[in-house]
Amino acid sequence: MSNLDYKLLQALSCVIKEQSFERAAGVLCLTQSAVSQRIKQLEQQFAQPVLIRGQPIEATDLGKQLLKHYYQVVQLEADLLPSAMPHSPQTPLTLHIATNADSLATWLIPAIAPVIKSHLIEINLLIEGEDRTINRLKDGQAFGAISVQSTAIKGCQLARLGNVDYLLVASPEFSRHYFPNGISADSLRKAPGIAFDHKDNMHTRYIQQHFGLTQGEYPLHTVRSSDAFVTMAKHGAAYGLVPKTQIKPELASGELVHICKEHIITETLYWHHWILLKGVYKDVSDAIVAHAQAVLD
Repeated sequence: MSNLDYKLLQALSCVIKEQSFERAAGVLCLTQSAVSQRIKQLEQQFAQPVLIRGQPIEATDLGKQLLKHYYQVVQLEADLLPSAMPHSPQTPLTLHIATNADSLATWLIPAIAPVIKSHLIEINLLIEGEDRTINRLKDGQAFGAISVQSTAIKGCQLARLGNVDYLLVASPEFSRHYFPNGISADSLRKAPGIAFDHKDNMHTRYIQQHFGLTQGEYPLHTVRSSDAFVTMAKHGAAYGLVPKTQIKPELASGELVHICKEHIITETLYWHHWILLKGVYKDVSDAIVAHAQAVLD
């Protein structure tokens, strides 16, 4: 088999990242036809597809292997070139990190901000549920992932970050209106809750485990924003499970109340990453672990 052409892998990476052949063409300063041709060349070389052309655009199993290899090569180049060619113009290095929305809303940015400020890098945060971020690492779309999975995947290692307590909260007004006699299965049938998206099963698991209701037996908003969770709850529009660290001021001021103190969800987070990390990749990884272990339980 002929050697890999990294321009073809770059095109594959860009199409996946941009979710569009047209936008990928703009990023690569090529025509859309040229991008399509590069993908076609890659598929002809391996005699099988590298992309699933749908919504969203996804890599096939082969495409995922190629992407993982490509990102690792990019990492090695980023570590080598500044010292080997110190006077050459430098371009930003893009680092892909898979994170859950709650970590992003609370501690992740303070963790990586010092590294961002001291290096020529671009951070691409891939937001998924904490039980699905690991798939981005498996697929080669990220070099690291914040996940609840406690076992390392092949070619990667992990570090324990800490525990996150989730409290079921609502505004005092909401609690008085929907739960005047306390929270129960009957009262939950009428009270609107919040989930991150249709794949988020934390809320549904909690309600089924503790109150015996299945999804569809109660109203449930879907809001893909941790900050919007808190805003909706504060405005009395819904109740939901929110990380305690995110709402300490609201709990202290009484803007939000803990409506089910006997049942708290505690999730342990782990940082999964490629085994061989160097340069700024290692700096970001070390910063994530150090900061998380300092602020999480």
